[in-house]
Amino acid sequence: MKRSTRQRERRAEQTETEEEEGVTGCPECGSKNLVNSADQSEIVCDDCGLVVEEDHVDRGPEWRAFNHSERQSKSRVGAPTTQTMHDKGLTTTIDWKNQDAYGRSLSSEKRSQMHRLRKWQERIRTKDAGERNLQFALSEIDRMASALGVPRSVREVASVIYRRALAEDLIRGRSIEGVATSTLYAACRQEGIPRSLEEVAEVSRVDQKEIGRTYRYISQELGLEMKPVDPKQYVPRFCSDLGVSEEVQSKANEIIDTTAEQGLLSGKSPTGYAAAAIYAASLLCNEKKTQREVADVAQVTEVTIRNRYQEQIEALGIH
Repeated sequence: MKRSTRQRERRAEQTETEEEEGVTGCPECGSKNLVNSADQSEIVCDDCGLVVEEDHVDRGPEWRAFNHSERQSKSRVGAPTTQTMHDKGLTTTIDWKNQDAYGRSLSSEKRSQMHRLRKWQERIRTKDAGERNLQFALSEIDRMASALGVPRSVREVASVIYRRALAEDLIRGRSIEGVATSTLYAACRQEGIPRSLEEVAEVSRVDQKEIGRTYRYISQELGLEMKPVDPKQYVPRFCSDLGVSEEVQSKANEIIDTTAEQGLLSGKSPTGYAAAAIYAASLLCNEKKTQREVADVAQVTEVTIRNRYQEQIEALGIH
């Protein structure tokens, strides 16, 4: 494992060196296995040891750090830019602590002055109504993403989709909350994060029908390529909430694969289909769960589970 990692690092260094310096290979042995020295000042052939180029410019920092906290304290750059903030994180923020650079408390006059500065700094962050609306929409996306427990990448993708919709003037005549929620749902679909429309609607302030309608409109206008949701994406989460074994989860995936090959999945809700497969697998593995328990976890009705369950056991030939 260490050997393969070292080889990958050397190959990456070699590629970077060739791109930056235009070095094609070692003039002595003709090898292209060139690496940077430890202090980044020389380019060395890893096969014969010839120094191909010296006095190489080190583009790294002039300081050294040996742990994360030391690296953070010595770094003189801010946080990376992000699409989840209306100004992409490039603004200046006045600290909320009423202390000076040495940690000493400010006087009452200075505290009131800092309070006014914070207030005006917050006001001038948005120059017009468009930026204020964008700030509100991105904060809504962040709030709903936190409630759904989705990773940071989904929030970034949702923010990019919302900015695209804003640039294409697709928000006119629609609520900001509705468009923000639909972009978050589209980001979950694109990133392969299993969140149903019902779950997204629960954390939103918009009706589910409006979210679905806005989502279809935006995905069509922006040309978002959305693949059908695989029911197997919901199986691990549902099984974890139900507290069933790995055997049930594996059996449910097997049922979904077998029945989907016969065309039963077409036109069916992926959450209901996954819930029915888990219910069937729990019966086959002697870990019986009631239809009510499975329906509560999957947020579908018991009728849906019964209908999908009957179709699946008939396709499997189980009576």
